[in-house]
Amino acid sequence: MDVDKAKTKRKLYVGQELEFRRDNMEVISPMKDGTVTDWDIVDNIWNHAFRRRLLINPEEHPMLIAEPSTNTAQQREKAAELMFENYKVPALFLAKNAVLTSFASGRATSLVVDSGGGSTVVSAVHDGFVLQKSVATSPVGGEFLTDCMMKSLESKGVVIRPRYSFKKKEISPGEYKIVDLDLPNTTESYRLYCMRAIASDIKESVCRVPDTAFDEVAYANVPTTSYELPDGQTIEVGADRFKIPDILFNPSLSQQTIPGVDGFADSMSVRGLPRMVIDSINRCDVDIRKELFSNILLSGGSSSILQLKERLEKEVLEESPQAARVKVMASGNSVERRFSVWIGGSILASLGSFQQMWFSKAEYEEHGVSYIQRKCP
Repeated sequence: MDVDKAKTKRKLYVGQELEFRRDNMEVISPMKDGTVTDWDIVDNIWNHAFRRRLLINPEEHPMLIAEPSTNTAQQREKAAELMFENYKVPALFLAKNAVLTSFASGRATSLVVDSGGGSTVVSAVHDGFVLQKSVATSPVGGEFLTDCMMKSLESKGVVIRPRYSFKKKEISPGEYKIVDLDLPNTTESYRLYCMRAIASDIKESVCRVPDTAFDEVAYANVPTTSYELPDGQTIEVGADRFKIPDILFNPSLSQQTIPGVDGFADSMSVRGLPRMVIDSINRCDVDIRKELFSNILLSGGSSSILQLKERLEKEVLEESPQAARVKVMASGNSVERRFSVWIGGSILASLGSFQQMWFSKAEYEEHGVSYIQRKCP
């Protein structure tokens, strides 16, 4: 976002356009904890997707939009209004992320554990509908773990130089010297955005979910793994390789062992993954709990999700009723996991029986935007 204070008009750059540093460019996200906080930016992202990437005219295509299980009625109506008023779409349908992930795996009933960038959401899906009373959320997602990695490295004296802030100068064949660049008009948000991208790559490259709960003493002498930063310096990552992913299971680790990590707004309600799974299932009717225990689906793009699957299955089994058969499933293909919502959406939209479920433009004009709540429960 290029801020021109004189005109107070925003020039927006989307996606890959952020790779190039610009003076006074702020980086902002329209989402917080999976919920839209800036509809003007969402509108611009959609416009970019339709006109620049997909190269389509939205007036010629019905739109299926995936939404989080925690979406409010107000948010749903705003999305519908934007689609019908700004993009003149002929028809619209809003489907829950968890339902689409369940469809992608060929199931109509499952417990979906979606660990995304901004948050982790656990939702029970029964016969193709989310049971709202079962939805459990946590602010611990990929971005929070990236911040923990960054703060932990900083506390050990590691300096992460953003790629734009230096250049390599050859002083002799094969030998380079790092020269820092003076770029005073770089915003703090852009600097942090670039540093987080590097910290995220470190996290994805070296971290592994430990088989058992992380213990500072037990992991003190664990072998380190090397990682080369963009400026050429090589760092050694030891216990953090296992500590950072374990925050998913024990969120309090982040405050107890990593200096500078912000506390949660409501730390008492932030639970680890196994507890969230058990609590979500216990909020459902007794008749379907057994089926949910044996159909727990993991979605998300994490590279260590297969270790996460084994650990989660083990810990849920320890706390579940004796008669329950616990089965946690995750696709071995990271692309399928990352795009499970999209895959489920393509399956749903191609069903013959689905065609009568669209919320049409005629219905929108006749009944108003609130009718979306009846058409897309």
